[in-house]
Amino acid sequence: MNARERKSLLEALQSRFEKNQQRHPGHVWEQVLARLDGSPAALKSLGQMEASGGEPDVIGYDKDSGQYVYCDCSVESPSERRSLCYDHQALDSRKENRPAGSAVEAAAAMGIALLTETQYRQLQQLGEFDTKTSSWVATPEDVRSLGGALFCDRRYGRVFVYHNGAQSYYAARGFRGLLRV
Repeated sequence: MNARERKSLLEALQSRFEKNQQRHPGHVWEQVLARLDGSPAALKSLGQMEASGGEPDVIGYDKDSGQYVYCDCSVESPSERRSLCYDHQALDSRKENRPAGSAVEAAAAMGIALLTETQYRQLQQLGEFDTKTSSWVATPEDVRSLGGALFCDRRYGRVFVYHNGAQSYYAARGFRGLLRV
């Protein structure tokens, strides 16, 4: 990331942070910036989250580690991270009409983690997300071992968790990521 890209990213993150204080009450940008300045890898991941339509923002703080928790806060599942099956095993199982990739692999390449069901529900307490789209979430091994994977969305004022074959993919299903800085 060059100096111009870094400056642009930090300006976008600061602007979003300041416009959405309800997501991180009691925290100030200067403290977040200090953590970001000490982590070039986190900035790279946040840059990828931003570039793929995730609109990352601080949604929490871990007192034990001193880390800020960033999450994709775009209203709908990030636009450039859709039409992916769940993981590499699912991608390999597709012989025809293969998607471009998988959510688990894309998240790992970006240095972020898929949200768990619990984290997804916590995000939904900060606003209304995925009212027209859905997002893959980290799937427990007992479900995945049977060929399934979980995804979530918000409809009718409620958060729903569903299952699908891990090899499935849809234009309106992507994934949201979490990053600790």
